[in-house]
Amino acid sequence: MTPLAEPGTGAPPRPRRIAHLDMDAFYASVELLRYPQLKGLPVVIGGSRRQANEAFAGAHADTPLARIPVHDFPRLRGYTGRGVITTATYAARQFGVGSAMGLMKAALLCPDAILLPVDFDEYRRCSRAFKAIVTDIAPVMEDRGVDEVYIDFTDVPGGQREGGRVLARLIQKSIFDTTGLTCSVGVAPNKLLAKMASELQKPNGISIVHEGDVPTRIWPLPCRKINGIGPKAEAKLASHGIHTIGQLAERDPAWLRQHFGQAYGAWLFEAAWGRDDRPVVTESEPVSISRETTFERDLHAVRDRAELGAVFTRLCEQVAADLARKGYAGRTIGVKLRFADFQIVTRDHSVVEPLRLATDIRRTAGLALKRAPLQRPLRLLGVRVGKLCKLDADGHPLPEVIQPQNSTRKTPSALMDQAQSALVF
Repeated sequence: MTPLAEPGTGAPPRPRRIAHLDMDAFYASVELLRYPQLKGLPVVIGGSRRQANEAFAGAHADTPLARIPVHDFPRLRGYTGRGVITTATYAARQFGVGSAMGLMKAALLCPDAILLPVDFDEYRRCSRAFKAIVTDIAPVMEDRGVDEVYIDFTDVPGGQREGGRVLARLIQKSIFDTTGLTCSVGVAPNKLLAKMASELQKPNGISIVHEGDVPTRIWPLPCRKINGIGPKAEAKLASHGIHTIGQLAERDPAWLRQHFGQAYGAWLFEAAWGRDDRPVVTESEPVSISRETTFERDLHAVRDRAELGAVFTRLCEQVAADLARKGYAGRTIGVKLRFADFQIVTRDHSVVEPLRLATDIRRTAGLALKRAPLQRPLRLLGVRVGKLCKLDADGHPLPEVIQPQNSTRKTPSALMDQAQSALVF
């Protein structure tokens, strides 16, 4: 967490201030802009009940969205299907309903919750809008998905005032005034601490964490609050009596490396002490591009061959369109299968020349699919293109640049990257 130097100025270096901005219940908040009459009510976004959605839209085709009576909206009660929750309002979360939960389970917990379909086009539009506001104020921004970003406050006017609170308040207010959406912001010396800080005062909060605050504000938190500690690592830490970040920080680094591996163990110690020197990256290359779909009913490779074939083709066409839009091709084509018992199987097939056309992707994905067990009914099917390479204007792969390795020393950021790549789910 060394402050950034300012060569030749004679001025003391500015402390590094990194912000993590997380939109509050983003999908649900976007929907509440369209349906303000639902504010304060339990609402879940997700699933797919096409006939019910079409019937609802048709019945209110001539009614302004904000004037549709609350009692007319579809409810979770009696839901049957394979859908999962994408997000939920804070009112719904009070009932134990949350993201990635099956809608049938959610219907048991909160049967009167209002169910709205996912509208990714609108969410992407709102995402572009709030990110444009951020970069107008603080241009060094790292895009981390549709609803969160990292921002480097260090050299931005106002970025040092009150530890970054002044600039965070300006961004927060500008987003709300322009879009009507709220966000939570955490500002800290690095990305690791900033992400934890942004969760301290949700929703619509601002949290400032300094290096000296780690023992008092970070160490009492559960280990799971560290981005990079998942359920399996959390359970293993708990089995050794390590439940809080402070308890993790007390462990000897050699002990952590022995029990969790060289890379991950070393990273756990650095993370527990709040150390992270990763920069805010304004542009990054995707690792892979994929599409997947969950079926309304289980499909069998033999009995439902035609339907599965059509879905398989559509997924390949969607991946090809994504590649074309982003200017990539890939040398590894993979498939993902989830069976009725939720077991997941993946298979990959690599090629020498990078592929980008839907027909080539489908043919190669078919080769990978032949090596997968297809005796049981399928719940989900996915297609992925990896080992991506950038294409020039004529569709030819650009030369790959190999970065020189000047040192074998592992910095905290390198340890984190290596540890993250070793994690499964």
